[in-house]
Amino acid sequence: MQGLTFYALAYLAAAVFAVILSRRLGLGSVVGYIAAGVIVGPILHVSGAGSDYLEQFSEFGIVMMLFLIGLEIDPQMVWRLRGKLVGLGGLQVVMTLLAVGVVGTLLGFSWQQSALFGFVVSLSSTAIVLQTLEEKGLLESDGGRASFAVLLFQDLAVIPMLACIPLLSSVAGVASSAHGETFFATLPGWASALLTLGAVVFVVAAGHYLSRPVFRVIAQLGLREVFTAAALLLVVAIAALMSAVGLSPALGAFLAGVVLANSEFKHELQNDIEPFKGLLLGLFFMTIGAKIDLSILLQHWAIVIVATLAMMLIKVGVLLPLAWLFRLRAAAAWLFALGLAQAGEFGFVLLSLGRERSIFSEEMVSISILVITLGMVLTPGLFILFDRIVTLLDSRGATRDDDEPEEGTVIVAGLGRFGQIVNRMLLANGHKPVVLDFRAEVVDDLRKFGIRSFFGDAGRPDLLDSAGLAKADVIVVAIDDPDRAVEIVSYARRTNPNIKIVARAYDRLHYYRLSNAGADHIVRELFGSSLEAAVLTLRSLGMHPYEVEKRRNVFIEQDLAGLKRMAPLFDGVTPVSDNPDFIAGFNDIGKVIENAMLGNRTAYNDLVRRGWTPPVLDDSHALKAEQSRQ
Repeated sequence: MQGLTFYALAYLAAAVFAVILSRRLGLGSVVGYIAAGVIVGPILHVSGAGSDYLEQFSEFGIVMMLFLIGLEIDPQMVWRLRGKLVGLGGLQVVMTLLAVGVVGTLLGFSWQQSALFGFVVSLSSTAIVLQTLEEKGLLESDGGRASFAVLLFQDLAVIPMLACIPLLSSVAGVASSAHGETFFATLPGWASALLTLGAVVFVVAAGHYLSRPVFRVIAQLGLREVFTAAALLLVVAIAALMSAVGLSPALGAFLAGVVLANSEFKHELQNDIEPFKGLLLGLFFMTIGAKIDLSILLQHWAIVIVATLAMMLIKVGVLLPLAWLFRLRAAAAWLFALGLAQAGEFGFVLLSLGRERSIFSEEMVSISILVITLGMVLTPGLFILFDRIVTLLDSRGATRDDDEPEEGTVIVAGLGRFGQIVNRMLLANGHKPVVLDFRAEVVDDLRKFGIRSFFGDAGRPDLLDSAGLAKADVIVVAIDDPDRAVEIVSYARRTNPNIKIVARAYDRLHYYRLSNAGADHIVRELFGSSLEAAVLTLRSLGMHPYEVEKRRNVFIEQDLAGLKRMAPLFDGVTPVSDNPDFIAGFNDIGKVIENAMLGNRTAYNDLVRRGWTPPVLDDSHALKAEQSRQ
């Protein structure tokens, strides 16, 4: 079997299985796509006469990615992160570029090659780092915020890097093989410069004054599929214009995205282009993998390993001092340095352009691709190393803040959206809890208002001990990391058996884990708000508020009774679908509510009528109610 069907089958099958396996191993989608390309190309030798056109087609994925990055540029966010964005991000890129440039020159590469190597190494993997930080609940930490700011700056820095590559090739005196060049390349220098400037001005003006009316007409006509076609037309037209004047298509797409970032069609454009971007970007990485020469890997495996380790050491050597310079604390500094120690997805783009411009040879590009890929594969190991370093620093007391928490009767662990409401309620009623949070800016802001707050990871036993856990009356575990919350509850129960523990649960399974760990009161983070929405819905449907309140309380009682009965059946190890005792118990409980949901509400109505009475007010409440009536 040959032809388009065969190639489509081979590429799609390799991509699906390789990406799934790569994500399950924690390596990210990019590594999976590259591995799929290796399977299709060097291993199975699936190639066709149209492979060059396939590569050119896949490069539209990069163009669309830059367009979407431009759409995401929020001036307010950029201004809010301006310190770390420009200072930390700019210094990281410049210092990495200089360090790699010096090393490359000493090793005998030309300064153009060394500069391009510096461009590649100064970037990090946005997809892998942000995904890992989010999975570990570290995105809102000091180290996570600093990493996000630097990654954003790196994405912006790609634009001038792409613009510099043609200059490097012209200075080196090599002929460009980039596709898309026309007779414009033969124009005098001043004419070429004016033409380039005119193209950029046209993109900005057309994005603002031409595209918006077109999109508005299409939206008014309700032509959804035409809107998608118009969005793709915009990106492809810009890419064609930029290629015609010798500029990077990605540069034009980025400018168009920035122009349309504040338009009313921003989100519609994102939703329409995102699927195409994902598929084409995956295809681009597959074409990168398909070009890897396994013979070069076998021949130069030692160089690949040494170069990868050298790259990571250089980046850590640049990032760690910068983290200290910008006053990131010990754990945050190591998270920042190790998390960004790999090279990024845009490195493949820069290498591809360097090969087209004859700055790099095929062998150099193949080795460099292997180095970037190996760095991505080692990234999960770097986060494991970070955990080990934090544990070591904890044991030595190096991560403890100089201003240690005072002992308090109430400890609030975590001051996010959940914890801050608890803290405000306690303060309003005369209590002054000790607040622990790992975000330094949150701690600093709270201290300006006179609230006792301290920087640190509430999961650290030494920090909890210094906060007075052994003598505290209550601890509120409000962090949004389920595993760490269970660890804190378990440690608090062992350290102070008499303490009351109020914990925030992510879902029912997390409720069972917290209950088994020793929590006294567990609040599911969305249960109350969801129940309130249901109550308002019943009232909107015409049910009397008194009747709604009765049914609300019966529902809560039945739900909590089921949770308390099921918690001992959850062992935390066996999946609930493989736990026969859990399944049997689940099928037993909540029959009244379950039957009511299925339409048989007789038992539920009986339970409501005889199983609920209005809440009893104490004397003070009764007196106030009587006075208000008078």
